[in-house]
Amino acid sequence: MRLVRLAIANVNSTVGATRANTDRCIELALRAAAEGATVVAFPEQVICGYAPEDLVQWRAFVSSQWGELLRFADATKGTAPAYVLGLTVARGAHVYNSAALVHRGVVHGVVPKEKLPTYNVFYEARTFARGRAGLVDEVHGVPFGDLVFDLDFGTMALEVCEDIWSPDGPMRRRSYAGAELVVNVSASPYRLGVVATRREMISTRAGDNQVTVLYSALVGANDGLIFDGGGYVAQNGRVVLEAPRYVAGLSAVTVDLDRTARLRTENTTWRHDQEEFEDDAPRVRHVPVPGSTGDRGGLVYPAPNHASFFLPPPEGARRSARAEFCEDLLDALALGVGDYFEKTGAFKTIGVALSGGRDSLLCLLVARRYVERRWAALPPEERKKKAREILRAIFMPTRYSSKETHLAAERAAAELDAPFVSVSIDDAFARELAEIEKMLQPGEAITALAKQNVQARIRAERMWTWANSAGALFLQTSNMSEKAVGYATIGGDMEGALSVIANVPKTVVNYLLDYLLETTGSEGIRLTLVKPASAELADDQEDEKDLMPFPVLDACFALYAGEKMSPAEVKLALAAMFPAEAPERLAAWTDKFARLFTQSIYKWVQTPLCLHVGNLDLDRERALQLPVVQRSEWQSSRGG
Repeated sequence: MRLVRLAIANVNSTVGATRANTDRCIELALRAAAEGATVVAFPEQVICGYAPEDLVQWRAFVSSQWGELLRFADATKGTAPAYVLGLTVARGAHVYNSAALVHRGVVHGVVPKEKLPTYNVFYEARTFARGRAGLVDEVHGVPFGDLVFDLDFGTMALEVCEDIWSPDGPMRRRSYAGAELVVNVSASPYRLGVVATRREMISTRAGDNQVTVLYSALVGANDGLIFDGGGYVAQNGRVVLEAPRYVAGLSAVTVDLDRTARLRTENTTWRHDQEEFEDDAPRVRHVPVPGSTGDRGGLVYPAPNHASFFLPPPEGARRSARAEFCEDLLDALALGVGDYFEKTGAFKTIGVALSGGRDSLLCLLVARRYVERRWAALPPEERKKKAREILRAIFMPTRYSSKETHLAAERAAAELDAPFVSVSIDDAFARELAEIEKMLQPGEAITALAKQNVQARIRAERMWTWANSAGALFLQTSNMSEKAVGYATIGGDMEGALSVIANVPKTVVNYLLDYLLETTGSEGIRLTLVKPASAELADDQEDEKDLMPFPVLDACFALYAGEKMSPAEVKLALAAMFPAEAPERLAAWTDKFARLFTQSIYKWVQTPLCLHVGNLDLDRERALQLPVVQRSEWQSSRGG
């Protein structure tokens, strides 16, 4: 047996906080060493925080990371494990997203990332240079490039995040060069459904390359990116450790590397592929790493807990797919709000303009969930007290606001321990209309739409003034469906410091609230869901009457913006999805969506910083990059 103890160190890092981030790494490194770890993997860019974006263009920012890496090495020199950390390093005119190996107080090598994503929320190729096969050089007198490391327990390779997502990544080359253990340091952001994909992909890479994969992940949020943490150890295609998500800390498992070596010997396909690859493959440099990684005599063979190699383990209590989906998304949003609130250092409270409607209620529920998770160690009454210190709910009715929504907002705030204030804006609304009348020329009149927008803007102005006075994080509460078609007011309900659900479709908002009603029995949620969704800016207003049924709207959005279908193709797809609806009605809704979507780009590019929770996000900076000025003539073209 060749037993090694592999540890995943989940760190919640903050961009630019190089010293504080390294302090967290040192703390976990010393703890892992005390618990008998052989190898400890920290996340991608853990020293500087992810995503550093254009900060890497400041050489002082880059050089500070090397200084912190050396401080980490010095602080851990008396310990046995091999540590792998992510950081930015400079080489000539280039900077690289890299992984460094530290052992016994020495930096033994640095391996640059080869696959630099520029899709979805990523822009790494804008600032980073890529590593490549056969690259061998030095940085700061340390081996740099296409390396594998020979330690006392065997040969280990390092790689960074995206490198593992490509089947043609460096893992194949380095496993053929002898690496039995591949450590991937990652900062893979959360997206709906990514967990199952990530787990399957890592297991597949470990099987394809007949290696043991140690995959670490960043936890926490920076700007709009949410990192759910966790991580995996997968040995030759079988996952043997799945670290808990959304929490910082250590997870570890013991594996037998002789099993990896034996499976390679048995797998004739892998052996033949390795022989062919060796004939003309770029040479991977082996770096000897002297010194012991610790006494592994006390490690215990990783036998199944249920004492059988042939029978499946007993099934534990598993959550339903519905619960899994909702709890995961709610945890991600709560982490995004909480880390933004804490890491900016600018806020003392969190405020929501609670309208009695669905969107603002969900945002308040997310903020309350942050408090519950953040201070989970406190007794329930202390957590309630903490919520009352941090949360604020402000109801600002006009003549169009119903008694039902007032009651729903007040009851929800009470249940969530958020101090509630009701301040009418009706007088201000009337005064503002009178003043606007003075600005109009003969023949001009205030439109019905303008009257709606005035109410939203008065509320936003008051929220900003209150936030300035209360040191508050003002949460913007519009959802993605309404944002996509411009059913929101610039300077009004599009205002706020952080947009919580701007990338959550309305159908998902309703789904989450239905789930929370079922699981909590909240009267505030029940009262909110009784009435049809309405902005309550005019008499008898209902959102779906103004727009279209939200399931149809969200389908239009997914097909048009996600699948990049033409309106004609969308109509065909909708007919299959909603056979009970008249084809001419579906066609009219499709045309309406395409028109509103194109005309509303100028609106949604002005929204606040948004939390990213999906692969299809409305964010011109990070996701869907569309020109504001465009015409839709191409939509009716027959093409070639």
